[in-house]
This record gives sequence, structure tokens and C-alpha cells, in this order.
Amino acid sequence: MSSFFSSGSKNHQRTFRPKKSLSPGNKGTQLRKHIDATLGSGNLREAVRLPIGEDLSEWLAVNTVDFFNHINVLYSTLMEFCTPHTCPVMAAGPKYEYRWADGVKVKVPIKVSAPKYVDYLMDWIEIQVDDEAIFPQQLGAPFPPNFRDVVKTIFKRLFRVYAHIYHSHFQMIVKLKEEAHLNTCFKHFVFFTLEFQLIESAELAPLRELIEPLTVQY
Repeated sequence: MSSFFSSGSKNHQRTFRPKKSLSPGNKGTQLRKHIDATLGSGNLREAVRLPIGEDLSEWLAVNTVDFFNHINVLYSTLMEFCTPHTCPVMAAGPKYEYRWADGVKVKVPIKVSAPKYVDYLMDWIEIQVDDEAIFPQQLGAPFPPNFRDVVKTIFKRLFRVYAHIYHSHFQMIVKLKEEAHLNTCFKHFVFFTLEFQLIESAELAPLRELIEPLTVQY
């Protein structure tokens, strides 16, 4: 775990980000307490379900921020091992390669290293989450009509980080004794994705062998 706290790597400092959260006055504070309580019970299926009487967009917003935080911390422990030299392309095994485009600064997908892709992705997600027109902070403020589409894009791209970790860095995860934590985080992510149909089936193909047993449990 030393890499998580290391301050010697500029690349590490660039990519690791402080934990994101919604403002204290947001309805998300109450929802996060519900998440913590249900996760504490160990029942991930119950943890992902929309609480009775709650707004779906609020639930998606709070969980999107939480999953962003989870993958941010997980990936940060691998920063010294996932470099432009070791991972010159963002890939999930030999069959799947991901190129970066955000539709604004980069409109045509470009080939980048895995750490650069993750860096671009985390920057892009932070921009979305910090934009109150997309993720409103005030209680009762409306979500935009395309909110679910934004969330689906975030989840699709976060999945790619999981896919890269499992295909390229799982042996290091085992060495760091983080496999149980990784697997639990991924299972939670998959259950939430399935519950709200956030990622197209074809996008899940790189980790199909891991996901199919989970779908049976779900």
C-alpha cells in the first residue's frame, strides 16, 4: 500500500484525487447513510436498490460519486506499476483497446497510454460532478434531461478501468493483498450497473467470465 501514500511520483500526485462528495445540504447525505447501512449488512443486492420513496436521479448521483471514489483509490495503489512504459495503450487484454475522446476537447478518439486515459477520465468525471447543471447540489434542484445518459457514459468508462486492472494488474493486486477489496468493489459496481441497466452488454465483454457468475447471484 506504500504507493498510495507516496509523494515521490509526480504522475501519482497528478492522478490521485481527494475524495469527492456532494454538499452537506444535499439529499445525497441521507442517501449515503442508507448506502453505508446496507453495505454494512453485507447484502450488496439490497444496497443497490432504490430506497422506497427516493428519487432515482438522486440515487444515481450519490452512487456515481461513490463509485468514482472507489475506483480512484483502487487505481491509485497501482500508479507506480501502470506507466506509459508498462501500459502504452489503454487495453483489457489483447482483444479490447480503448481510445479517449470527451466530445469537447478531444472529438476524434485518440490512442493514449493507460495512465493517460485514466487521467483524462478522472478529470472529465470531476468536471461532470462539479457542474451543478449536471449534478445539482441544492435540495430540490432539477436534474438535466440527459442526466441518465451522462451517468451511463461515466459507468461505461469506469468499467474500462476495472477491465484494465483485472487484465493487466491483477497479479500485482494479489501481491498487494487487495484482491478481496477489488472483487467486492467490482461486485458492487456490477450489481448497481445491472439494477439500473447502465452499461450495454457488449461493453461488458472483456470481463464476461467474472460477470456471468455474478448475474446468477443477482
